[in-house]
Amino acid sequence: MTADQERRAATLMADGQRGDALAYAELLTMLVPIARQFARYRVGPRPCVEDIAQEALVSVHRARHTYDPSRPFSPWFYAILSSRLIDVMRRERRIGLREEGRDRLPEPAVASGVAWRAQTIDLERVRQALAALPVRRREIVTALKLGGESVRDVGGRLGMEDSAVKVTAHRGYRALRRLLGGRER
Repeated sequence: MTADQERRAATLMADGQRGDALAYAELLTMLVPIARQFARYRVGPRPCVEDIAQEALVSVHRARHTYDPSRPFSPWFYAILSSRLIDVMRRERRIGLREEGRDRLPEPAVASGVAWRAQTIDLERVRQALAALPVRRREIVTALKLGGESVRDVGGRLGMEDSAVKVTAHRGYRALRRLLGGRER
């Protein structure tokens, strides 16, 4: 962000905080290319660049009341932008660990001498075991393991602390192991 952009952004944000919707809209429009450039410089030409920019703008909107007009705008903005970049990259990594691209076929596990466990999974039995869990545990286990949601997302949606989500999930996993005939520690 140039010095002129810094001054303009600070002025527009202060005006936006006072209720000037046009100034606020101009600020967000001005921040889009800056956010994209920041993300592209750090992660390269990847599809997640747009996600990073959009999530940063949503976060700016949600946190706009925390900006102090007596302080510089760019450190506040770049702190939000950096946090969103990290969040998106973590999510991309989590998804990448579970999914294979269409251009690559997974290696058969049998070729490495290990029997592939998925061939022995009785999906109906798993569904029944999930159905036997208490509603809250089932909802959390399903969201975390089948829905790919983060602990923070699940906690926010259900109005629970992150630690409570983790404890409930752990209890659900233990109950599933027991219901499916697996080993307990």
